[in-house]
Amino acid sequence: MDHEFELILVGPDRDLCAAWTKCFVGFPRVTIVASKFQDLPAFDCMVSAANSFGLMDGGVDAAISRFFGDDLARDVRRRILAEYRGEQPVGTSMIVETGHPRHPFIAHTPTMRVPMTIARTDNVYRAMWGMLLAVDAHNRTASKPIRIVACPGLGTATGRVPYTEAARQMALAYRNFLFPPEDLHWGVADERQREIRYGGDFGLELVP
Repeated sequence: MDHEFELILVGPDRDLCAAWTKCFVGFPRVTIVASKFQDLPAFDCMVSAANSFGLMDGGVDAAISRFFGDDLARDVRRRILAEYRGEQPVGTSMIVETGHPRHPFIAHTPTMRVPMTIARTDNVYRAMWGMLLAVDAHNRTASKPIRIVACPGLGTATGRVPYTEAARQMALAYRNFLFPPEDLHWGVADERQREIRYGGDFGLELVP
């Protein structure tokens, strides 16, 4: 089975889209759309930039709940209780069916435990990485694969991660997903840590 999927980076803020355009240049299967996700003509899976408890009542999560209906948020919370004992960690992503005929899935992807500033963390990288792995794992076994993923800015609203840093971390996760190492050794680990370790506005000072 072909596991590949397209990535639509979608958000109405043109400064965010400009940061994405700069950081994702040259990557395959990426489209950047300056719009709300509700206006996209097609996507299979919407990324919910979430908290760890499935409380989808703010920001893009609230828009997702309005778009798909309140039953979706209840399903998310039931899954978190059943699969994560009530707290889904940052760095994980959960594919949840929506019941929508044209947009059948969301990827519930915590960027923070509760609403808080995450500007000096690598949470955006970890969330993006978890989402990409979850979609890939879904496509390896599911009868209904995900072909188009719509993803908003991660950590850029309540999390207060600067657009340039959020785009950098999202693009870094996507690059590492597309081009994994052929072997694992301390050289790989050290390089990966040097790339990721600084986050947010602190990272803007320290990372070229």
